[in-house]
Amino acid sequence: MKTLAFHVTGMTCGGCATSLEGALSTVEGILNASVSYDESLAKVTLEAGVEADVVIQAAKAKGYAVQLNDKAADQRAGRGPALKVVIIGSGSASFAAALRAVEEGASVTIVEAGTIGGTCVNVGCVPSKIMIRAAHIAHQQAHHPFPGVSKSTPKVDRAALVAQQQGRVEELRHAKYESILETNPNIDLVQGRARFIDAHTLEVTKAGGTTQQIVGDRFLIATGRSPNIPATPGLAGTPYWTSTTALIAEQLPEHLLVYGASVVALELAQAFLRLGSKVTLIARSTLLSKEDPAIGAGLQAVLEAEGMQILTHTQLYSVRHEDGLFYLDIGNQTLIGDQLLVATGRQANTAGLGLDAAGVDLDSTGAVVIDTHMRTSAPHIYAAGDCTNQPQYVYVAAAAGTRAARNMMGDDAVLDLSVVPGVVFTDPQVATVGLTEQQAGAQKLQVNSRTLTLDNVPRALANFDTVGFIKLVADKQTGRLLGAQILSAEAGEMIQTATLAIRNGMTVQELGDQLFPYLTMVEGLKLCAQTFFKDVKQLSCCAG
Repeated sequence: MKTLAFHVTGMTCGGCATSLEGALSTVEGILNASVSYDESLAKVTLEAGVEADVVIQAAKAKGYAVQLNDKAADQRAGRGPALKVVIIGSGSASFAAALRAVEEGASVTIVEAGTIGGTCVNVGCVPSKIMIRAAHIAHQQAHHPFPGVSKSTPKVDRAALVAQQQGRVEELRHAKYESILETNPNIDLVQGRARFIDAHTLEVTKAGGTTQQIVGDRFLIATGRSPNIPATPGLAGTPYWTSTTALIAEQLPEHLLVYGASVVALELAQAFLRLGSKVTLIARSTLLSKEDPAIGAGLQAVLEAEGMQILTHTQLYSVRHEDGLFYLDIGNQTLIGDQLLVATGRQANTAGLGLDAAGVDLDSTGAVVIDTHMRTSAPHIYAAGDCTNQPQYVYVAAAAGTRAARNMMGDDAVLDLSVVPGVVFTDPQVATVGLTEQQAGAQKLQVNSRTLTLDNVPRALANFDTVGFIKLVADKQTGRLLGAQILSAEAGEMIQTATLAIRNGMTVQELGDQLFPYLTMVEGLKLCAQTFFKDVKQLSCCAG
């Protein structure tokens, strides 16, 4: 027999300790159990051959989380060898976890199969926003609203733009990722493709086919996502673009066909349009179909006004590539273009990781299922970032990575995702947080909503750019703000104000009574809040 110590979280009083102690004492294989509320500690004596997971599962059934108080506890007390933390992936979640684990005294090994830094800095947020900014400048040069300033169609050197873009990507990758590996002796990098061969062992296949086994005490899966390619007949084997290849393409297509209608598809479609390509976008449903319908409709009107052809509720039946051209069969016609961008979502990078051997559960899409503590179904294995069932935002990934590391070391950190803002970097931008009117209705909530068009926002009038709106959703009885949807220039800079208002339980009356700087776009939130109880058209320009 053996006696093990466990750190217990979730107890609120001495009665909880007594209840858990009684429950453990009845479990087959447990000879004795004592639980201390003051110490958050359970000491359990097990029969020979009985493993710690029996205790963990029994406690979980009672609503408590327990963690074997082995190396993590010793380390926090300054005793024993360093806990070995192994992280698969090297993006934002990975590095956030690695740095926090090292702070707590662990030794960390990062296993990476590709380029250090993950999606955001290499092929996502950073390069796409640089491209979008360049496209915005090109568009403004030719289409700004000021008659006293001459307009001209810019000459675009795509290769020069890509060189500048990738130079900044390399700078940030080195500053935020590679230099950390170079200067932190407690973080080791192993390059190769990892898979679990049992719950505590990874096998890493390196370039050339050699393998290395890595044993760890705790693991973090942070492998991100990759473009999801539909099984459209004829598509495989053609030189289509994904977002990754589109961002580094040095030639502008004459006619770009875009298959997809969500964030990535729309951002890149507008960027290529503004840089000089003709663009046709094929949407299986509507634009941004998960958002308030007014968002997609309003954005579609803007994009069509700029010259984009948009085909909604359209199915792509087959693809053919011949003599440098793509031929897309959409049923009633064949679309022809010299390049095709496929942007139909992203799938979790979990295939080939051997997660069955580790006891890690996936959902129906292949994403790792985790709880609010970033724990997987295997108690010593955590996951964070886009490969999980959490929202696919880099700021969520980084926050999840930090909390996963804390919990590996015996903490009880929770990631609250009840209020998460999101931004689509089209022009106008789309920014949302909280519930839409439709989502509130699905939850049987009684709500009121107000929509303020931007011709009621003084800064938009001063900018001669009044395309878009601000919509707020509030509880009908209390007036508490529940959601905000914005289609506007600079919407991404506005949404955090709404996020903080929701997080702090503010009512629309309280939001409308706040002091907002004049002239700013974010003042539109105040004005929209005021429409719940007054007619803002009758106010003076900066009335409180």
